[in-house]
Amino acid sequence: MSLRPRRSALYMPGTNARAIEKARTLPVDSVILDLEDSIAPEAKEGAREQVRAAIKSGGFGSRELVVRINGLDTEWWLADVDMIHEVRPDAILVPKVSQAVTLENLASRLMDLGTDHKIRVWAMVETPFAILNVREIAAVARDRETRLSCLCIGTNDLAKEMRARIVPGRAPVLPLLITAIVAARAYGLDILDGPFNDLGDTEGLANECAQARDLGFDGKTLIHPNQIAPCNAAFTPDPKEIARARAVIAAFDLPENQNKGVIALDGRMVERLHADIARRTVAIADAIAERGA
Repeated sequence: MSLRPRRSALYMPGTNARAIEKARTLPVDSVILDLEDSIAPEAKEGAREQVRAAIKSGGFGSRELVVRINGLDTEWWLADVDMIHEVRPDAILVPKVSQAVTLENLASRLMDLGTDHKIRVWAMVETPFAILNVREIAAVARDRETRLSCLCIGTNDLAKEMRARIVPGRAPVLPLLITAIVAARAYGLDILDGPFNDLGDTEGLANECAQARDLGFDGKTLIHPNQIAPCNAAFTPDPKEIARARAVIAAFDLPENQNKGVIALDGRMVERLHADIARRTVAIADAIAERGA
């Protein structure tokens, strides 16, 4: 099993050359170069050209490189996709995906261009309609031409549209988060939690990362480099967890256990489903170790 860690995904404004340069040195799993929310209308073209130059110059190493384009209801998205077709980042992040047809329209454009199929698509879930339609949105992953591989929660936009408050523990939006996680898992997608807004609250960030991990998110989107280390720590299996996973795998791999659904290990009953979980834990741990972060 080979997996790509997506513990941390850092938004970087496409206009900020210094930030983009710094991203090449940060211990982050994914870098999201933003052409959407953080860019004023009059700066869109300049941001696109700066992102184009940054991707062409390379230097991001093993970091996954993602470009957040402008929404498909704007005048800028076609030029954004044309640029992506040319420079070939790892993925396109599509904002405000409220229905499946948005991803189908993007897929049609990518097919028309003959865009490299290695470029994947991430979709932002950040509106009430997105939550209502999240099953249908996730289901487009069954069509390989849509390239859909990851959902990203936009908690700030969701809270705004729901008129909900983001409070410690996030009780007002937990049902929305869980609904999106269920849809992602049903269709084999990764899913990333939204950003934590208070840059000065390190304890709050750590708590929210732990909550996201426990809910089942694969990682979290971030808005500042200082948030990377706590996020990576939360989503990295600890040594005890890895050792336990390896022990479960080894036990089920014994000849006498290979056809058993349940075994006893260290005084506890362990099901084969726990071996499946263990294999994923080890695969993620190995992938993280390979990255050296």
